[in-house]
Amino acid sequence: MQYSEVKIKVATEHLETASAIANMVVPYGIYIEDYSDIEELAPQIAHVDLIEQELLERDRSHGLIHIYISPEENPNEAVSYIRERLESEGIPYTIESGSIDEEDWATAWKKYYYPTKVGKRLVVCPSWETYSPAADEIVMVMDPGMAFGTGTHDTTRLCMQLVEDYVTPDTTQLDIGTGSGILAVAALLLGAKSAVGVDIDEVAVRVARENAAANGVDTKVTFHAGDLTEKVSGRFLLVTANIVADVIIRLIPDLEQFLLPDGVFIASGIIDTREQDVLDALTKAGYRLVRREESGGWVALAVQRN
Repeated sequence: MQYSEVKIKVATEHLETASAIANMVVPYGIYIEDYSDIEELAPQIAHVDLIEQELLERDRSHGLIHIYISPEENPNEAVSYIRERLESEGIPYTIESGSIDEEDWATAWKKYYYPTKVGKRLVVCPSWETYSPAADEIVMVMDPGMAFGTGTHDTTRLCMQLVEDYVTPDTTQLDIGTGSGILAVAALLLGAKSAVGVDIDEVAVRVARENAAANGVDTKVTFHAGDLTEKVSGRFLLVTANIVADVIIRLIPDLEQFLLPDGVFIASGIIDTREQDVLDALTKAGYRLVRREESGGWVALAVQRN
């Protein structure tokens, strides 16, 4: 089936009114693109340092309202009504109309996600793709979802590369800000003994559990919903935190009670302009740098106690 797609572009100050008008026409199949306050809202819904550059470059003075009209309905009636109401409200606008296959509407985004090798051995593969691994490769099934972490962002990839180098059969891991659970799942697939993941977001914890089950490691990992380490007990050979500089710095004073004396702490999600701040905090707390990786303006650090 083909749905009609109507895109309405208005200045952001008129977006709320225009959205209400559009919603009166089509109370389903509607979504809104509004990037006007992405930097202000990001700390509330995600990791502020992890906003993709492509999003930051979007038009912040205008919003786009997308509505999708089912095949049995006439899109011209909807467009006519929207035009009339917008003009009566004195709202400048542009409208584009087109069509989209129902299948394309549901799955078009999949073309942007494909098997990706993230280290020497690890390959992240979406569930709808087939991948024939080389003899030494380890395939992790990971679908994009409502939690951060698919292995394609520089910060996750850098962290996974370090995890790959430090995991042994004796490794016990604590993953702070686990997101999709990708680092915990990666460590277990690489042979770690056990893992614990924690995230403040309940949705992330649910997605992480699903991803662990999809990769057959759910019996070796426990995920908790909570702020940083508030629900964590025990000590670990490997602690990972792919978050942001400010949160890593806040975590460092509590790190000693969770990291074994000969353990490794891997921190990622650090934008390069904040690297020295994190290093200073680690040095002050008695840690030394043992590995550093950088890509795309992001830095990942591996440290041990002095």
